[in-house]
Amino acid sequence: MAKKEVMIIAAEASSALYAERLLQYWNKTSEEVPHCFGVGNYAMESIGFECIGRSEEMAVVGLQEVIAHWSLIKNTYKKLLEEAKKRKPKFALLLDYPEFNLRMAKDLKALGIKVIYYISPQIWAWRTGRVHNIRKVVDRMLVILPFEKDFYQKYNVPVEFVGHPLLDEIDPKLFDRGFINFKREKFGLKKDDLVLGLMPGSRKSEIKHHLTAQLEASRLLIQKYPHLKIVLLLAPTLDRKLIMAELQKFDLPIQIIKDQPMEMIAITDMILCASGTATLMVGLLHKPMVIMYRMNAFTAKVAKLLVNKTPFFGMANLILNERAVPELFQEEADPELLVKNLSVFIDSKEKYDQTARNLAQLQYKLGEKDATARVAKILDEYL
Repeated sequence: MAKKEVMIIAAEASSALYAERLLQYWNKTSEEVPHCFGVGNYAMESIGFECIGRSEEMAVVGLQEVIAHWSLIKNTYKKLLEEAKKRKPKFALLLDYPEFNLRMAKDLKALGIKVIYYISPQIWAWRTGRVHNIRKVVDRMLVILPFEKDFYQKYNVPVEFVGHPLLDEIDPKLFDRGFINFKREKFGLKKDDLVLGLMPGSRKSEIKHHLTAQLEASRLLIQKYPHLKIVLLLAPTLDRKLIMAELQKFDLPIQIIKDQPMEMIAITDMILCASGTATLMVGLLHKPMVIMYRMNAFTAKVAKLLVNKTPFFGMANLILNERAVPELFQEEADPELLVKNLSVFIDSKEKYDQTARNLAQLQYKLGEKDATARVAKILDEYL
């Protein structure tokens, strides 16, 4: 008997991680594992996912970046729709990536295919009017932030809060000094080294806008604190060669590390982090950080017009509803200001410890563990 078909579109690094965990869960627990196809990464492919599009290629942000990749995105969209018509999947699971996925949801709905949306677009922050379209084209919204459930219920969208899947990534060993020292030794770091991690983002366009500023800030920090060790944490979707070309221009003693994201973060003392899901990973491990975000100037102007008046843009600050860590956007995110804000954590143990304690509250704001299991249980209804 032919396997049941399921379409999954996970076009970004964090979405691909959550989709990978779902596939692993099905492989462990289901007697009849569905055949899944769509957009995913190499890790998903290694456990049986059929990639029609790759998140490594499609994870772009900003108007100009989307235009540059338009041909690839358009062709992938066309192929996905053709396969959906041909295979008639039991449902489509769409993760974040709203411009692409909301249009896809409309076309899939017209084909009579059920649409479940996992990881909501941040419509509570910008372009809220999209909720009316979501109500028409999405059969069920599975949200990972507690306040999102109230938002969707207000607009009569079928919604369930499943908890945040990142909670499932937290292993007690990540707080164990013995494990941290073992991992540090693996990368040539000493147990008592003061370590700053650079996280410039998971998309090529983010590297373009963030890496130079982070490296320039690193140069200034090394001059100010010669004992400081700096490591660049490479996202799973990025190629080391992309980083090396830029790193060689600076000739700095910075080591590139590519490992499990949570384990990479665990070996650091603090992080200079591009805004996004990464700030939650860092916060859940209680690491003080400075959040930054830069984009194309035109895109930034448009974003400022469309974004609602939210007090913060960093996800960790949004969830805690306070400026627990510094966040610098666009022109503010220059090397001197990045250094000034990071220096506070180096110079003041009191400030460092207080920030770590504030970030520790994140775990209690994000619901219970086992989000993936709850998502799988909901999806079983459609299988």
